[in-house]
Amino acid sequence: MSHDLFLAQSHAFQLARTLMVPVTLFEVDGEFGVMPSDELDDADVVVVHEYDPHQFGPAH
Repeated sequence: MSHDLFLAQSHAFQLARTLMVPVTLFEVDGEFGVMPSDELDDADVVVVHEYDPHQFGPAH
């Protein structure tokens, strides 16, 4: 978990590109976290953004 939104966004983007699965950036209790979207279920979190690696094009 992180209090830094920019850092969490960067990690979310990189995780999506590495795993090649959608990941969700979420907030809970003032902290940000990242996890694969299919593992989030119906947790009591605020979804900030979902990163889908297939929408960004080929990796360089």
